[in-house]
Amino acid sequence: MADGRCMFCAIADGELPSTVVYEDDEVLAFRDIAPRAPVHVLVVPRRHLASVMDVADGEGPLLARIFAAIGEVARREGVADSGFRVVSNAGRNGGQTVAHLHFHVLGGRFMTWPPG
Repeated sequence: MADGRCMFCAIADGELPSTVVYEDDEVLAFRDIAPRAPVHVLVVPRRHLASVMDVADGEGPLLARIFAAIGEVARREGVADSGFRVVSNAGRNGGQTVAHLHFHVLGGRFMTWPPG
């Protein structure tokens, strides 16, 4: 972004548009703009953490909130019973394209393994 802010921080602050699926005071979930599955939702903490490498010991409550949100997203999107995949990429070689901790919730079709 031009002002140096992270794109997901701007989305979480309501400065960029998104299709919100779930939100609370610490977590936001919104549809991916380039979906890789029929259900493709990103779940992000509202507070900026660049990646899983920035998660410290004290982040347990935040991670619990994120994973509770992931479960709620799966229920709302109708994939909780059929199954879904949760992915978090870290760093360039890991496929992370936005430097803000986020989890992809992918479902609505059979997920093959390995993914790539």
